[in-house]
Amino acid sequence: MSIPKFDPKELKVVAEIPANPIMPGMKIYDFPVTTKENCVAALSRKPYWQMLGNVEGRTFTPRVLPDNVARAFVFEATPFDPNKGGGKDMFGIEWEYIAQVGGSMVRPGKPFVEDANDIADKVVWPDIDKWDWEGSAKENKDYLTPDAFNLCWFQTGFYERLISFMDFENAIMAIFDEDQKDAVHAFFDKLSDLYIRIFDKFITYFPGIDGFYIHDDWGSQKETFFSPAVAEEMIVPYMRRVTDFIHSKGKFCELHSCGQLLKQVPNMIKAGWDAWGGQPMNDTAKIYELYGDQILVGVLPEPFDPETTSEEEQRARAREYADKFCNPAKPSFFNFNGMKYMTPAFREELYKQSRINYSK
Repeated sequence: MSIPKFDPKELKVVAEIPANPIMPGMKIYDFPVTTKENCVAALSRKPYWQMLGNVEGRTFTPRVLPDNVARAFVFEATPFDPNKGGGKDMFGIEWEYIAQVGGSMVRPGKPFVEDANDIADKVVWPDIDKWDWEGSAKENKDYLTPDAFNLCWFQTGFYERLISFMDFENAIMAIFDEDQKDAVHAFFDKLSDLYIRIFDKFITYFPGIDGFYIHDDWGSQKETFFSPAVAEEMIVPYMRRVTDFIHSKGKFCELHSCGQLLKQVPNMIKAGWDAWGGQPMNDTAKIYELYGDQILVGVLPEPFDPETTSEEEQRARAREYADKFCNPAKPSFFNFNGMKYMTPAFREELYKQSRINYSK
């Protein structure tokens, strides 16, 4: 792929994304390619400019997947009121929407099963052929536009799914307990089969999907929930089946996993993920240094106060960030958790310097 040199005319503002509660307003420049083409290029490790995480993509979470309603996270052609979210997921597990935190959870204390060995007998697996895929495809025929990077979010992965059945305490014990591990393996294996079928349906009925953004939290503020060895044994093989399938269809896959996960990045690579952007408790610069040649890392900038930092200093910080992390031989992307630093000056300078660096 030939990347054209930066032209100052590109800084002409052609549109602007309005500010919202989680990010400032965003200027859209006269890019040399569409943002979709840049996202595809970035995930192929040949970006035109520094990709801004999910900001440059279109989130797609249709009602046809029961989990999206249960999790109160529906983004599709027909608007959705999150206050009407909650209810049963694809397995019939009840989720409760908590307005104060803007999300849903399974109320703890009454787990569906307390022993993983009971999963095989008690869990009712969904019949996804009965879901209205054709109706959803018709409803969303104009939602997935060809100029946007269309990213299908999938809210509940492997360990998170086990938690939804068992509560956290029982789930964490199940993946360590020699008497339950075989049952967890069997469950995750069958879960891989199900997820592959679901993603195949998505790709069939929504061919405009470019990638999948799959959630599976693995850590807390200070530490991973389980050792790398446990994750490698219990989760990685099943994730790898899913990511291999997604890649076989020509699509990308990014992992969303919260917590302090430096130790687990090698497992993310083994599991086949194209990208991961960690939360601020992670030293993303160190993760980039260690693993940025093997997985696209979402790197945070050095913190600064946008209200008190001069425009000149903001631009200097953006150039410094670009010179460290916008390397054509080892690309990265801008971590969404750093959007509060994306002032107009920082944004413009980052775009300019990353364009220059990536076209070298």
